[in-house]
Amino acid sequence: MSFPILSSILLAPVLGVLIILFIPEKEDKIIKIVAAIATGITVLLSLYAFVNYDQSVGGIQFVEQIPWIDELGVVYALGVDGISLPLVLLTAIVIFTGVFASWDMEKRAKEFFVFLLALVAGVFGVFLTTDLFFFYLFFEVAVIPMYILIGVWGSTNKEYAAMKLTLYLLVGSAFALIAVIGVYLYTGLNTFDIQTLTQYTYDVGFQKFAFFLLMIGFGFLVPMWPLHTWSPDGHVAAPTAVSMLHAGVLMKLGGYGLVRVGIFLFPEGAKFWAPLIAVLCIVNVVYGAMVAMAQKDLKFVIGYSSVSHMGYVLLGIAALNTLSINGAVAQMFAHGIMTALFFALVGNVYNKAHTRMIADFGGLAHQMPRVATGFVIAGLASLGLPGLVNFVAEFSIFVGAFRVYQVLAILAISGIVITAVYVLRVVQKVFFGPRNPRWDELQDAKGIELVPIVILCGVLIFLGFFPSFLMELINNGVDPFVQEYLSTLKIGGMF
Repeated sequence: MSFPILSSILLAPVLGVLIILFIPEKEDKIIKIVAAIATGITVLLSLYAFVNYDQSVGGIQFVEQIPWIDELGVVYALGVDGISLPLVLLTAIVIFTGVFASWDMEKRAKEFFVFLLALVAGVFGVFLTTDLFFFYLFFEVAVIPMYILIGVWGSTNKEYAAMKLTLYLLVGSAFALIAVIGVYLYTGLNTFDIQTLTQYTYDVGFQKFAFFLLMIGFGFLVPMWPLHTWSPDGHVAAPTAVSMLHAGVLMKLGGYGLVRVGIFLFPEGAKFWAPLIAVLCIVNVVYGAMVAMAQKDLKFVIGYSSVSHMGYVLLGIAALNTLSINGAVAQMFAHGIMTALFFALVGNVYNKAHTRMIADFGGLAHQMPRVATGFVIAGLASLGLPGLVNFVAEFSIFVGAFRVYQVLAILAISGIVITAVYVLRVVQKVFFGPRNPRWDELQDAKGIELVPIVILCGVLIFLGFFPSFLMELINNGVDPFVQEYLSTLKIGGMF
């Protein structure tokens, strides 16, 4: 029997939780080292799977299956393909850097890292499982710890933000649960295996109904306008590592669910609702960027920026062709790295200055040149500069979407212009311009603080110059399905 690499990725943070539970509260340094080791293992194993995935064979690989509830056909089944594997690697990178971004955590550090690792175990499970029952189970595990992490360790109206986030996401998960139960009962196959359910022939009416439920359920998490209002509040209130996971990974569960479950199971339903998704996502792009431009708090800028950029993901999904879906998956990865870098940098500044108000700063590049450099790289990635991985992802989405929704694609591209305005405005006001003597004593990032900055900037730049490492793998997962199930569908036309 081969080494269970996927179970090891899933269980590494769980093992970290169990070890931390037996460490005394006062030994916070040991607790952080254990968290770093546990998450470091996930990075190494994810990289191993990423490098050793056989693209000549394709399909689901590194398969693990253990029967769990025979009467219901539930199987503990893990496997990855070109769609899920990049998101597994994304999760590993973000949580590993998130641990180092939280190295100065002193308030109840033991409980913080327990819940943080429990949260990421749920996220890993969503991307790793090939069983619809476990998909939903891990989906819930990934959502619930957020309430505690924000409610206890957050800031800026944290109780309100934590409750709002939890209620919104639970409502969304209820829609998804109805769809999951409906699929199970409709097929009568006594299985939750996603590959098997993909092969089943569904009535077009049922596909429209089920995809609509999934569109709403996962739309809360993406987040899709007008279901997005929980997201910026959650970003602002969450502690640094949780903001990194929230924007970098948790929002990707919705996009991944729409592709893996929504489109794969119900291509006719996706075709029917795709124009609506395309229209709503343009509101995401333009509205999110315009609101971000008006914000005075750095975290709110990034929070609304995330709403805008996830609109590109939805546009790629709505176009329903190989190039656009490739771009959507790549954008989920690229945005996850970029926004994790943003929040790590803002958290570093906030921990030292105790303010996030843009107007309070000025000329910080003098005192914090490393933080300023990282912020500029993240900003340039946000506006899609060539040489950074976001450019490749967004370009694929725009070209793929233009084939289907010409007008909407042009409107989406206008979002780049608005993004450039607010990103450059923030960079100029916070890091350049007149120097504010109030911050002369601020210390630049150093030592452990540099770990997330160096790693996240490195990923953005490396995959920006060598995008084939990412894009070829994603295409390997997307193209076979599109050619078999979506190539005959006529999408769009009215936009």
